[in-house]
Amino acid sequence: MSGFWEPFGFEFFRNGLTVAVLAGALCGLVGTFVVLRGMSYLGHGLSHAVFGGAALGSVVGVGYYVAAGVWGLASALVIGRVARRGVLRADAVIGVVTTASFAAGVAALSRWGQARRGLDAVLFGSILGVSRADVIAVGIIAVGVVVVVAATYRALLFATFDPEVARAAGARVDRLDDLTMVLLALAVLGTMRVIGAVLVSAALVVPAATTRLLTDRFGPMLVGSTIVGALVGGLGMLASYHLDVPPGAAITLLGAAVFVGATVARSVADSRPNRPQT
Repeated sequence: MSGFWEPFGFEFFRNGLTVAVLAGALCGLVGTFVVLRGMSYLGHGLSHAVFGGAALGSVVGVGYYVAAGVWGLASALVIGRVARRGVLRADAVIGVVTTASFAAGVAALSRWGQARRGLDAVLFGSILGVSRADVIAVGIIAVGVVVVVAATYRALLFATFDPEVARAAGARVDRLDDLTMVLLALAVLGTMRVIGAVLVSAALVVPAATTRLLTDRFGPMLVGSTIVGALVGGLGMLASYHLDVPPGAAITLLGAAVFVGATVARSVADSRPNRPQT
C-alpha cells in the first residue's frame, strides 16, 4: 500500500496530478458542448492551430500561453465567422485554417531548428514536466471557463439544442457560437501541455460521450462529464506512474475503457424488458 502513495512524495507528480485533474475537468465541461453540437473534429483541428501558434511563439521568444492562446483564439473565431456565411461548410474551413497553422509551425521549426527544444511536449504532452506556473495557468483558465458557463448557462442551453428558436426569441446566437468557440480554444490551450495535440480531441470527446450514454438531461450531463474528466485525468496520471507508460496515453486509454463500460451498461439497461404497468 505504501507503494501506492510513493509518487505523492515528488513535486513533479503533485504538479502533474493537479494539472491532469484540472485539465480533465475543463475538457469534460467544454466537451459537453462539443459532443452535443457535433464539433468533435473542431477540437482536433484547433489543437493543430494551437501547435502552430506555440511553434511560432517559440521562434520569436514569446511564451506558450500568450502565443498559442492568441493564435488559437483567432483561429477559432475565424472558423466560426467564415462558416456562418454559408459559402463553405465548417469542416472545410477547419481543414484550411488548422492545417495552414500546423504547416506554419512545422516550417518555423524546420527553418530554425534550435526552436525545436521543448515543442515535442506540445505534440505529445509533458505532464511530468509541468511547473508551478503551469498549474496556476491551467487553474485560471479552468476557473474562468466555469464562471463563463455558469453566467451564460441558459443562453448556451437554448442555443445548443434549438438555435433557430433561440434566434427567433431574440437570443444573439452568433455571439453565443463565438463564445463556444472561445471556450473550446481555451480548453485546448490548457490541455495540450498535459496530453499533447495528438490526443487532446479524446480528452474533449470521451468524458462527454460517456456521460451522454448515461443521461439525456443537459445539466446532469454537464456536471457528470466534468466529474468523469477529472477522475479519468487523476486516475490516468496514477496509472501512468505505476505502469510506467506515458501519461497522455494512460489517460486516453482509461477514458476509452470507461466509455466502453458505459456503453455496455447502457446496452444492458436498454435490453431489459419494461415492467408492465399495474
